[in-house]
Amino acid sequence: MPFGLDPFQREACEAIEAGSSVLVAAPTGAGKTVVAEFAIRITMEAPTGRVFYTTPMKALSNQKHRELTEVYGHASVGLLTGDTSINGDARIVVMTTEVLRNMLYEGRDLSALEYVVMDEVHYLSDRFRGPVWEEVIIHLPRHVRLVSLSATVSNAEEFGAWLDPVRGDTRVIVSEHRPVPLDAHVHIRGRLVDLFDSKAGEETHRPGRELVELARGTDLADSAAHGHRDRGGHNRYRSRRPPKGGRRPGQGGGFPARVDRVALIAMLDDREMLPAIDFIFSRAGCDAAVQQVVSGGVRLTTPEDRAEIRAIVDERTRLLDDADLAVLGYWDWLDGLERGVAAHHAGLLPVFKEVVEELFRARLLKVVFATETLALGINMPARTVVLEQLEKFNGEARVRITPGEYTQLTGRAGRRGIDTEGHAVVIWNGKLQPVEVASLASRRTYPLHSSFRPTYNMAVNLVDRLGVAGTREVLETSFAQFQADRSVVQLARRVVDQRASLAGYEESMRCHLGDFSEYAALRREVSDLERDAARAGLSHGEHERLQRQLQGVRRRMRAHPCHACPEREQHARWGERYWRLRRDIEKAERQIDRRTGQIAQAFDRITEILRELGYIEHADDGERVTQAGEVLRRIYGERDLLTAESLRRGLWAQLDAPALAAMASALVFEGRRDEGMLPERMLPKGPFVEALDATQRLWAQLDDLEQSHRLPGSLPLQTGLTLAMHRWARGYPLEGVLRDTELAAGDFVRWTKQTIDVLEQLAQVAPKRLRRTADEAVDRIRRGVVEASGSAL
Repeated sequence: MPFGLDPFQREACEAIEAGSSVLVAAPTGAGKTVVAEFAIRITMEAPTGRVFYTTPMKALSNQKHRELTEVYGHASVGLLTGDTSINGDARIVVMTTEVLRNMLYEGRDLSALEYVVMDEVHYLSDRFRGPVWEEVIIHLPRHVRLVSLSATVSNAEEFGAWLDPVRGDTRVIVSEHRPVPLDAHVHIRGRLVDLFDSKAGEETHRPGRELVELARGTDLADSAAHGHRDRGGHNRYRSRRPPKGGRRPGQGGGFPARVDRVALIAMLDDREMLPAIDFIFSRAGCDAAVQQVVSGGVRLTTPEDRAEIRAIVDERTRLLDDADLAVLGYWDWLDGLERGVAAHHAGLLPVFKEVVEELFRARLLKVVFATETLALGINMPARTVVLEQLEKFNGEARVRITPGEYTQLTGRAGRRGIDTEGHAVVIWNGKLQPVEVASLASRRTYPLHSSFRPTYNMAVNLVDRLGVAGTREVLETSFAQFQADRSVVQLARRVVDQRASLAGYEESMRCHLGDFSEYAALRREVSDLERDAARAGLSHGEHERLQRQLQGVRRRMRAHPCHACPEREQHARWGERYWRLRRDIEKAERQIDRRTGQIAQAFDRITEILRELGYIEHADDGERVTQAGEVLRRIYGERDLLTAESLRRGLWAQLDAPALAAMASALVFEGRRDEGMLPERMLPKGPFVEALDATQRLWAQLDDLEQSHRLPGSLPLQTGLTLAMHRWARGYPLEGVLRDTELAAGDFVRWTKQTIDVLEQLAQVAPKRLRRTADEAVDRIRRGVVEASGSAL
């Protein structure tokens, strides 16, 4: 290492040496992976023993595999992801978490396994990937020690308190110290000003005086960052004429303010604040930003840089067909790279993203415009992070980013051993007050919440190994139930306190003329009926009925003894508080009932469905998994039960390879907004339509069954990719296929790989004829850009 161990690194390494598991929570870039590398080193120094290094993403697995191979050599390091299998019996194996989960359910021999590194373990909160992490943590053999690495989370101690009884002795090591200090700035009215005047200002969320004064004079309609339009003839930022129509690329497009990125880059370069990652929460925005700076004449590279960039690009893209390069926007992409700028988002071809990451780490790229996905895991530290917006679209509405997200994004700023300080730059757009920006940047709340939930596949696998009773006990040890139980304790304490207050309210509303709680209930009923009667859209009959009820309750209220009390209104104020608090108590008690044993209750409902459908059955020694259940055990994914039931009913038996590929795509595809469904006239013709109708009817039946068992059900199949996948399997060129879907190349490759994953599962569990069809479908769609992306290693 070019620098000594920090205290948190030393403490974690000593705990590992003493035989403990560790949970290390520290800021991005603090050097958490040193702890994992120590566990690998002491394992490799022994004559036997293995280490699994798990990550949440294939891209991160690929990167970690390259790094470990450089240290230990190809013979000692393997890689297992959904579409890559290299040296799986090596002593060090890098893998996605899903691969390890599948190993556990398949009963693989893990007796030689010493450590499992869980990198980015805060992914446990992720709705889609998170449950897999808990499955692994719960089901790993007890002798295996965990090295869990997390971003700074505000409840690391709570997570550690769960890990300790589940995994054995676990040390929790938390560090909030950034090895490279972070300076926060705001770009406002062409100037770069400090967000805070002092450390004390940061601690009290008090923004700097200069920012406050500039913000007062900012017109909301003004641009966030018009910046310096003229660099005085500096040829690296030569201005070009705008294209026809008078607008530069990147202007408009629904952004709240136009950012003059040419001027912004010039300013950062002048202040020696490059390289920078500029976060824009929009793929189209990232692409438009690159176009804007290229059109603005930005060039941040030397001739030597450009030659090295070209050599790396040629090597990494050699497997791409020449015919596909133009479709992929290769030449514009290369032009940007040679100027030192690029975009990075999920719509890019995977190999393009990997090239951008490699060039940025090699300091050949100076500015990357990225969506927030870049903040998750990939090792791409920069000197400066720019946030063009402090709100993003969450799938339903535009929402402000959280302090935890701000911390995650700006964690990329400051490269250890290279920079003495990192920089975070917020582009001012007048939508927030300075104190709101200051509060966002100075808070460090990022709680870890479990997203664990039982699935059909999980249920049959655990019942096969542990039986129903044993499975219930294991699921009760999940972090989800641990958190629910803790919240129940807190709710119960609150109910106790509220009941004490309720008794005080009851005493305060006591009336010498009668039972005032009874009278208060009548007043409450009158208020509720008056509100109901005032609702718009009532029929004449409904209105008359409510008026009659209201008159009757008013008569009873006026006849009550307490109505004549001279202190009636004073008692009534206490009565209103009494009923409001009583409703709160009843709501909390319902929450307690729901949360107590909630994971086991969900499992019970799943097993009821599995019994009803014949996937598990009663036996002399308890419950056993049937032949149909054995198939379900080997089907992983959101639609595990639908897939297993379709196979059992033979719904796909008549499909050829292209049609089966199209059907598999409908099982995995989730369109963005309007991409989800195709009109019926655009679906693949032939037996596919009949098979799709049958599968959709089956889905509806299963959904009704789940609803009847108080389970949430699932979304309908989405057909938006079926025509494109059918054509791709029939050999159509990439250009036509992408036009069919309106998907970006990176999205098409990602969904195709998920389709391949489903088809490969079918090739293992389907009837013999359909297995051959599934194998053929995989061969047909694993070609061109899909194959090249899988071969980027």
